Amino acid sequence: MTIFTQARAQPGTTLPTLGWKARFEPLFVVLTLIGIVAGLLLERLGASATTVLLLHIASYAFGGSFALRSIVVALRVREVDVDLLMVLAAAGAAYLGHWTEGAVLLFLFSLSNVLQHYAMRRTEQAISALLEMRPDTVALRRDTQVVHVALDTVRAGDVLVLRPGERVAVDARIVAGSGSFDESSITGESMPVHKAVGEPIFAGTLNQNGALDALVLRPAAESTLARIIALVGEARARKAGTQSRLDRFEQRYAIAIMLGVTLFIALVPLVSGTPFGDVFYTGMVLLTVASPCALVMSVPAALLSAIANAARHGVLFKGGAPLEELARIKVVAFDKTGTVTYGRPSVADLLPQPGVEAETLLAAAARAELPSEHPLALAVRQAAEQAGLGLAEPEHFEAIIGMGVRACWDGTTTLVGSPRLMRQHGIVVPERLLAETQRLMDEGRGGVLLVHQGERFLGILTVMDRERPLLAEKIAALRAAGIARVVMLTGDNRQVAEAIAGRAGIDEVHAELLPADKLRLVGELQTRYGPTAMVGDGVNDAPALAAASLGIAMGAAGTDVALETADVVLMSDDLGAIAYAVQLSKRARRVVWQNIGFALSIVALLLA
Repeated sequence: MTIFTQARAQPGTTLPTLGWKARFEPLFVVLTLIGIVAGLLLERLGASATTVLLLHIASYAFGGSFALRSIVVALRVREVDVDLLMVLAAAGAAYLGHWTEGAVLLFLFSLSNVLQHYAMRRTEQAISALLEMRPDTVALRRDTQVVHVALDTVRAGDVLVLRPGERVAVDARIVAGSGSFDESSITGESMPVHKAVGEPIFAGTLNQNGALDALVLRPAAESTLARIIALVGEARARKAGTQSRLDRFEQRYAIAIMLGVTLFIALVPLVSGTPFGDVFYTGMVLLTVASPCALVMSVPAALLSAIANAARHGVLFKGGAPLEELARIKVVAFDKTGTVTYGRPSVADLLPQPGVEAETLLAAAARAELPSEHPLALAVRQAAEQAGLGLAEPEHFEAIIGMGVRACWDGTTTLVGSPRLMRQHGIVVPERLLAETQRLMDEGRGGVLLVHQGERFLGILTVMDRERPLLAEKIAALRAAGIARVVMLTGDNRQVAEAIAGRAGIDEVHAELLPADKLRLVGELQTRYGPTAMVGDGVNDAPALAAASLGIAMGAAGTDVALETADVVLMSDDLGAIAYAVQLSKRARRVVWQNIGFALSIVALLLA
């Protein structure tokens, strides 16, 4: 149909748009219908033949103008548009004096285009609305003044001033204040997300409450929102395999039909003696019913609808090809850190000894760890800050590499670390605590810290990179969507990886891997089980993402490498979106083949 010629002519479009054609074609369809009806009425009322003919010509002009333009554009690049079949059939009807029949044919043909364009626009509304999320001006803090400047003049390093109810115009990081943000347009997350100092905010999201300042990370043209819009344009330019095959089929089919009808009109009168006018009329009917318009329009309409549906749920497909490929996936391989887990250590357990408050245990450990820059120490301090505990620097601090820390204040020594640290300082760890420590390590806790202060143990504190909530349920949802095998590929130690995999129901674990090992294993999985999707954070997993049948980057809001490397981008950290995307791709594939089967059946029936 005409829309595909337009897409071919404008492959670099950054935002899906149907332009002036979509605005004026409905009017031309109405004028075509008016011309047909007026011509029939005037003919019955005995109007002059010239008047009726002029109305017929007007109907042809309005009904066929867009198709004729599409044909010219296609012929310039040496392609045959299926619109040519319709225009030739209408011209043939006019040649035989059947003006009304030809006008009705053009009316129905242009009406089908209008309905198709309407369906296309509906699938793109959610994405087109992203453009409206960019304000024309923004407030910046300059010295002691707040000034309003044009959006395109904002640069990285500027300080953005946000008030409640304002839309975020650029990607930034909060430097003062906090607020709740509606990120549904970017990540698909329906619940507001609270953001505080140090956390990123993204263009296109809404500051629901809280006045804050944020440091601009990149100009508006390079924001997450701008990249999403660019991805949508790229998705329209990249055709699915089925659509590409149909485009090639369209060319050959249209040429074959025109040659076949020409031979039919030329030879049948010679062979059978049938009057030329009757044969020509039959040839025009064949030209009409053999048109593959319904077949050609059915595929991109279904794929674009699925792509737009996915975008509304925070899943970006880079075209129809990844959408189709996802329906074939048999194995999903997950990276662990930042994918299955949050990618940052946090306090998981506070297990105080009898008579000790959990707050006392956490405060002692956090104060002892205050000068340390170790990731475990940072996690302990963050937990204390979130609990509202005020911390003072210890009077003496010593980091003991590989074992923990020793700190002193108020004449009391506090040790935080492994059983080995306790033994080194002559402290006997009770068997009960040793057994509890071992149990926690067997469960995959990344760091198990004993806390000893003065003359007694305060308890055990564990730090780990937590797995994402409802992980087991989301893995089960993948199986329900038709994924045969779920695998974890990680550079982390095997004990931690296997503990997480056991809780989540993951089939196979490969641990202590380098990026090259992940690349090799993805190839082996594809050879052993079939098409494999790799899910990662898009940074250290880039080689594996590129090598897999399908690369899926998750949590990619603001992550450049993820947007560039992967075939599918999950804008939120929700693993459940993968199962949704798999189901959507399979449903889209079913709809595509249902459409193809129905269209071919109708063509075959009409030809017969």
